[in-house]
Amino acid sequence: MEPLRFRIARWVMRYRVAVLALFVIVTIGFAAGLPGVEIRTIFSDLLPRDDPFVQTFQDHPNFGNPLTISLMIKRRLAHPDAADAEPTIYNPETLAKVWQVTRDIDLAPGVDHDQVLSITTEKARYVEATPTGVDMRPLMDDRPPVHPEDVEDFRRRVERSPNARVFLISRDDTATLVNATFIESRLDYGEVFAYVRDLADKARDADHEIYLAGQPMLTGWVYHLQKQTYGIFFVTLGALMLALMLYMRNVAGMVTPIVCSVVAAIWGFGLAGWLRQPIEPLLMIVPLLLMARSFSHCVQYTERYYEVLQHVGDRRRAAEITMAIMMAPSILGILTDVFGIVFIAVAPIPTMVRHAIFCGFWALWIIPTGVFLISILLSWLPVPKNLDQIVGGMQRERGIHLLQKRALGALSSLSHGPRARATSVVVVLLGVGAVYTASLIRIGNPVEGSNLLWHDSDFNTAVRAINSHFPGTNTLEIVFEAKKLDLETRVSRTPDVVQVSQAIQKMVENDPVLPPRETLSFSDYMMEGNRLFAGGNPKWMPLDLNEVATTGAAIAITHGTSPVNFSHIIDFEQQDSTISLWYKDNKQETVDAALASARRAVDAVGIDHPHFRIRLATGFIALQQAMNVVVDRYQWLILALVNIAVLAVSSYAYRSVLAAVILLVPVNLSNFMLLSAMHLLGIGLDINAVIVAVIGVGVGIDYGIYLLSRICEEFNAQGQDWGRSIHAALTTTGKAIMFTATIMLVGILPWYFLSDLKFMADMGLLLVAVMLINMLLSLIVLPLLVWWIKPGFAAREDLVLGEQVDLRKLAGG
Repeated sequence: MEPLRFRIARWVMRYRVAVLALFVIVTIGFAAGLPGVEIRTIFSDLLPRDDPFVQTFQDHPNFGNPLTISLMIKRRLAHPDAADAEPTIYNPETLAKVWQVTRDIDLAPGVDHDQVLSITTEKARYVEATPTGVDMRPLMDDRPPVHPEDVEDFRRRVERSPNARVFLISRDDTATLVNATFIESRLDYGEVFAYVRDLADKARDADHEIYLAGQPMLTGWVYHLQKQTYGIFFVTLGALMLALMLYMRNVAGMVTPIVCSVVAAIWGFGLAGWLRQPIEPLLMIVPLLLMARSFSHCVQYTERYYEVLQHVGDRRRAAEITMAIMMAPSILGILTDVFGIVFIAVAPIPTMVRHAIFCGFWALWIIPTGVFLISILLSWLPVPKNLDQIVGGMQRERGIHLLQKRALGALSSLSHGPRARATSVVVVLLGVGAVYTASLIRIGNPVEGSNLLWHDSDFNTAVRAINSHFPGTNTLEIVFEAKKLDLETRVSRTPDVVQVSQAIQKMVENDPVLPPRETLSFSDYMMEGNRLFAGGNPKWMPLDLNEVATTGAAIAITHGTSPVNFSHIIDFEQQDSTISLWYKDNKQETVDAALASARRAVDAVGIDHPHFRIRLATGFIALQQAMNVVVDRYQWLILALVNIAVLAVSSYAYRSVLAAVILLVPVNLSNFMLLSAMHLLGIGLDINAVIVAVIGVGVGIDYGIYLLSRICEEFNAQGQDWGRSIHAALTTTGKAIMFTATIMLVGILPWYFLSDLKFMADMGLLLVAVMLINMLLSLIVLPLLVWWIKPGFAAREDLVLGEQVDLRKLAGG
């Protein structure tokens, strides 16, 4: 009985006009969804929902909110030799600038007006004892100081505000901070980025430097560099098409990859538009990889079509036969790409789930476009005039095709015959080295600031500048959460909270490994209030641990002021509170040490108490760790799921578990080699890098499926000679594998030199590594395994893949 795939191919070609019309209608339908495509970041959707740190952040968003922009104004002197030169902020010009910048940033779109803080806002206060009690007033009155005596009075006020001296004004008095927190539901990163940068540009002058840091600015830079990124993408696509033109040198070879890839892209983006699911900007690199995968499948398909066409001579008949031959390996190869994407959805991160749906369906659309649409197009496109130069054999092939065939012929000699033993030794040694080096890779951020941008970028320069003048931009928050709302007790000011809070602060401040730069709790404010209430002598700072003392100190410090002035440290009802710990940077070793220190302190005092519980933790450091934990928990699970899926479908297709093992060995070896390359290149392992690594498994399986299927096809044709079968497969199917990997190198490597987004440059290097490593392992290790194992399934005639086709017989059919 004729195989099903031959019947499907005959039906499609018989009704090819109707099928093409269906493709046009479906493409128009998906294209109608394109206006709904939205490329934007939703910060909370980047966080794993099941992580306790994330849950603490969602329950207490005011404590250590990462959606904060820190703007540092640093005084410098254009003429430092001037007689009246004083490089401090205590001058009318700088204070007026801080005043104006604070009011301007308070007008930024999406800003939380209650969370704007600088030395000019009401939240920055000083306290002094008076004959009638404790007087708490803003550092600055309703206008900036103008006269020298006003400036001097302002300086004296600052000296009475310990927290301002630590957190808002640098120790050398040359810099001050303006902090503004944004409301996520109203935050448009691109709009805020443009507004704040324009504000900074206007404030910058010969005597003042302006630095901008914070998560909204980081994401804003990603938005800002999108246009450059899209430009680089077009350069890449142009390079791919140019390479394709030079390689094929005919209309059919040029048109089919471009048309099929564009149609799949319209379907992919169109579905995202119809579903109204925003696409994360940083993950736009994966659609480009899918475009390249579509190119790869089309090149494999077209080269096989040329081989068939040379035998049968008729375009329609050749397209039909090629569809029947390539249907199974193409579908299986594309499904492995789909597996490499959809299993990302097991990570409990909403952005990853949306990404899996968007890119998973896009990868799936390569099946109809790369199997059926391409066959219809090939049946109508003109016969290439250079057919012999591409698939005419050693005697007639010319140019790059002849060079490829010679190179692949030499390469095949490494995988069989006398040289196979030496090659095996080298592969084993490389494998052991790769596994060892991969084990050294660090999860998390390896740099101060962000690894998304280059070291000398404006953002990372700003982070280093702020960290050098202030406690920093990286906090870890230990939250004290009241067990129930009790407006009479006000849990955050009870003796128990004060005692436990002070104990934790003392332990972390004396941590022998990594003490924080600064700590802050509501107890610190209460101690200052107690000192002033008792006449101002420092000896009265320690609080008596009884209800009267702690309540009196809290009332003294908060009386006459809005509760929102303390919202960064206690909630509005004074039930929940936090201890803020500042650390020097957010490198992974700092994050690990900070969390270990906090855990030791919390374990020492206990988590559960009569009226409150301690939750560890929130803040920038805790949320960064939450992302790292996802990578640690899920990277091997995702890889295992991909392996299981490939094992199942490959075992069915080849009627042999051994075939699946032969396919999976080189691709998993390539994964270890990729991790080794990342370690050697200094690229940290985060969720974005894991996505590229897992997709790399699909790429390698693609190559392996095409090659193993061709070896099986050649086995009987070559008189069941393993060496000749391997040689024939590598010099035919191997050409397309080598070409697609090479053009990806040509197209993507320039990213490293063109992109101001280091993430894109790093991912470009990873993609190049993925392509080259998988190409070499597919062309060397897979045939080497076949040579040593000599699998029996290659001789079977009932394989879904690798069925021997007699082209001479079909040519007359």
